[in-house]
Amino acid sequence: MKRPISMLLYSLFSLFLLVPALAHAARVAVVAGPHRVRVVVGPGYPIHRPLPMVVVRRPAVVVRVRPLRYLPVVIWHPVVVARPVGAALVWQDAETLYPEEDWAETMFDSNQRGDKLYLEVVRGRVQFDFAEVVFGNGETQVVDFGRAGRGPGLYSLLDFRDGRTIDHVRLIARARSGEARVALVMQK
Repeated sequence: MKRPISMLLYSLFSLFLLVPALAHAARVAVVAGPHRVRVVVGPGYPIHRPLPMVVVRRPAVVVRVRPLRYLPVVIWHPVVVARPVGAALVWQDAETLYPEEDWAETMFDSNQRGDKLYLEVVRGRVQFDFAEVVFGNGETQVVDFGRAGRGPGLYSLLDFRDGRTIDHVRLIARARSGEARVALVMQK
């Protein structure tokens, strides 16, 4: 008689411990969202502030040239410009940003030679952190946007009158309206 009672008490005690654990497990919700990583920069990087966690877009872009030497940082002064008429536009690439991703890192593959680089907000509102323009020889020009927000328009980004080959451009930005579209345009 003692044995069945002790087994019953042991079973009730075990159940007493198990029920709260099962109830807690039922309340835990797994929310799948975009995978975020901290922005990675190389030694000698000219911006010295905490860099955001980002969603990496276009991870498969071929990077032929890695940043070897950072040039002094350029502070961006946003000036809306008219689209160049008669100028040879040699390269253009665009990306759509979504507000639910927050900060995003995207790569624009270029491998083209040009004289001027423009940043265009095609639609929506975008907040920019920085851009890294990696030239064919490994020199890297960082443009600090100071986390400025901008609406639609074509903005001058960099002017290199001697002509430079741009391997790729890395841009850290986020949509501040519904979805936003950003483009880079190079002129020769």
